[in-house]
Amino acid sequence: MTIDRINPLEPLQPGKKSGRNNEVERGKQSDSISLSSEAVEKAELYRAIELASAAEDVRSARVAELKARINDPSYLNDAVLKATADRIMDAFGL
Repeated sequence: MTIDRINPLEPLQPGKKSGRNNEVERGKQSDSISLSSEAVEKAELYRAIELASAAEDVRSARVAELKARINDPSYLNDAVLKATADRIMDAFGL
């Protein structure tokens, strides 16, 4: 018993494109996206949070050293207070 194919398909020839590929290429359009300013701000905030959470924990030795300095009555003098105030003003751009 022999079974004949119904509507036999021709095998693809090397280097020969089928017509369907040409149709897809003609309809090809470039994709693009645009982000709102709110989305950009949220992405920056998310990145900052990720960086902060990945940062090293508090350096307890440094904190103890600073607490000892602050508790020392000779440490808080006019020169230190002025330098601290100047650094704060510089940080705010004033």
